[in-house]
Amino acid sequence: MHSKNSAAYLESAKRTFAIETRALEQTIASLDELDFAKACEMLLACKGRVIVSGMGKSGHIARKIASTLTSTGTPSIFLHPGEASHGDIGLVSSDDVMLILSKSGESDELSSLLNSSVPIIAITSSPTSRLAVAAKKSNGIVLYPIIKEEACPNDLAPTSSTTAQLVIGDALAIALLEARNFTSEDFAKLHPGGALGRKLTMHVRDLMVTGDDIPRIGKGSSLNSIMHEISSKRLGAACVIGEDGELIGIITDGDLRRFFQSHEQLDTRKVTAAELMAKPAKTTTADILAYDALHLMEDTDPKVMQLPVLGEAGIVLGMIHLHDIVKAGIN
Repeated sequence: MHSKNSAAYLESAKRTFAIETRALEQTIASLDELDFAKACEMLLACKGRVIVSGMGKSGHIARKIASTLTSTGTPSIFLHPGEASHGDIGLVSSDDVMLILSKSGESDELSSLLNSSVPIIAITSSPTSRLAVAAKKSNGIVLYPIIKEEACPNDLAPTSSTTAQLVIGDALAIALLEARNFTSEDFAKLHPGGALGRKLTMHVRDLMVTGDDIPRIGKGSSLNSIMHEISSKRLGAACVIGEDGELIGIITDGDLRRFFQSHEQLDTRKVTAAELMAKPAKTTTADILAYDALHLMEDTDPKVMQLPVLGEAGIVLGMIHLHDIVKAGIN
């Protein structure tokens, strides 16, 4: 339903985008190259964990940053400053580094963290705040996102400031990821579950059909044999196999349709697989990721729906179908 206020809503959204975009531009301009580099080096050299903390909205951003750091190879944990003053400060070890977020740098709840003996990396907009002073005393570093206005028209609700904190946290995580040469294989080890885990860990061998379920025929097979093999094995194609089990071609149900359309007067009783098969066939191996096999199918012109899976000497080990990959949650 169209609202008479829809234009006003969109205009408000555009103002918010513009203000927060300016905040990010100001943040980029305010970041000191040497300070940012020192922060990265401190995190890289950390032998323990990165303890990330913040209060209120900054705390929510801190949780996300801790999660991003951990998932990209930098062990991290979020520590609520309120809980820290009630015993949880005990989880901080001498090998850790603290990353503390606060726009003002004056939140009372941070007090128990500021007396810690570990180095502090502070993200605050106030260079004279208690947080900034504590970071410098700890031989840490202060990163100053200079935020001139929040998107909130009352300049109260943290909006631009938390956006800047989040982007600085992401920038640190990605800089560390690149410095460690953190690969997609490393990422997969930390994300074994869900769609992302399947994309990064599931291989062709996990989804391909094998043994008697592979649709296969000899090059001398008749049209009736070909059609029966294709229809009974549900993959929409059949591998044409040589005497030693090697792949010599492939016949799809599309090949059959096109053949009948162009040979209406032909005596089909004399047709053999050798006349119908396409060669060379597009193939894959059992060791590649199913996600890569999916792209191989989709990037082929014309697109193919199935791939024979070959081993040494071109021996057919199995066949994988596009639908089985998508059904496994990979797309």
